[in-house]
Amino acid sequence: MTLAAAAKLHLAVLFGGRSCEHEVSVTSAKSLLEGGAIPESKCDLTLVGISRSGRWFLVEEPAAVFAAGRVEDDCGLPLVMLDHCGGRRLVAAGGAGGGEGDGLHYRPLDVVFPLLHGPGGEDGTVQGLLALAGIACVGSGVGGSAAAMDKETAKLLCAAASLPQTEYRTVRHWQWRDSADEAVADLAALGRPLFVKPANMGSSVGVRKVDGEAELRGALEFAFQFDLKVIVERAAEGFREIECSVLGNDRPRASVAGEIVPGREFYDYETKYLDGKSQLLIPAPVAAGTQRRIQQLSLQVFQAVGAEGMARVDFFLSRDEQTLLVNEINTIPGFTPISMYPKLWQASGLHYGELVEELLRLAMQRRRRRDQLQVKINLV
Repeated sequence: MTLAAAAKLHLAVLFGGRSCEHEVSVTSAKSLLEGGAIPESKCDLTLVGISRSGRWFLVEEPAAVFAAGRVEDDCGLPLVMLDHCGGRRLVAAGGAGGGEGDGLHYRPLDVVFPLLHGPGGEDGTVQGLLALAGIACVGSGVGGSAAAMDKETAKLLCAAASLPQTEYRTVRHWQWRDSADEAVADLAALGRPLFVKPANMGSSVGVRKVDGEAELRGALEFAFQFDLKVIVERAAEGFREIECSVLGNDRPRASVAGEIVPGREFYDYETKYLDGKSQLLIPAPVAAGTQRRIQQLSLQVFQAVGAEGMARVDFFLSRDEQTLLVNEINTIPGFTPISMYPKLWQASGLHYGELVEELLRLAMQRRRRRDQLQVKINLV
């Protein structure tokens, strides 16, 4: 259950990014570092920040970045690349050379903890880059990340596994552009009220709740500012919002479930991160049998989308606890001080530092398995 103590693990924490969730990512990284969760005796830590312009930097003064709440384009050495597969190192321009006389700066790298929320970090793109470089990655790989990030794909996979979820429709940008009236008419079958969401976004960015047709059109226009595909769901009126954390690879386990009581009409971005009025009830005040159902369904969703390492699964639960519906799965949940993922594990007996160490161990386990698989392929 613990990291090997023989040699230090070269760890990079990756944060920031180009998505609308940039500040959330920076806050997650700040919490991870300042919370003392990185075992310094076992890890050699490197911070990699991605600015809103998409530039990568080796961050050498994290306090300044965290104080600003964002990654600026002058926060450190510009990162040039991840070295070739087998090299497993970061290559940065400038600074003290790495001993090879080429003016570049080298950092060995075993595993990356990507605290990137939203597109360009949680959707399989960074995971693919790390896989090509042969570097271990905390959390899901390319397939699980991409499937979970795309709400339509995740819903299709859950449907294939016969898992209960809210009724929905998908509207693509070309459909909206070519025939908005037809798209709105098709959505009438869902009834009202509705939730309109960008298909590839998190932290409730771009989400609106609507009741009338005029609101619906405005919400669709708004959501299409963030994605070329939009999910429209029937609102689970009167249902409670439940979340459960999952941890593991082949034999994942689920935490106790928690409940969110929004401080506003629904759990939007402002309620999550700004106004502090939401209540987190941990564990959720539900019957023991309901707790077990939530945990079991969490594991089923995790496996249905091919997730690995970690994920938070969100549900809607009816007041009488008879109906439990899958809302969505997040493969890089928040690690901020108010985030449910670490809080739920702490309530389940796994403290913050232990959770981080376990996530690193799971990432290295998956890389070793893939390395062995590659050796087998080469021998064929």
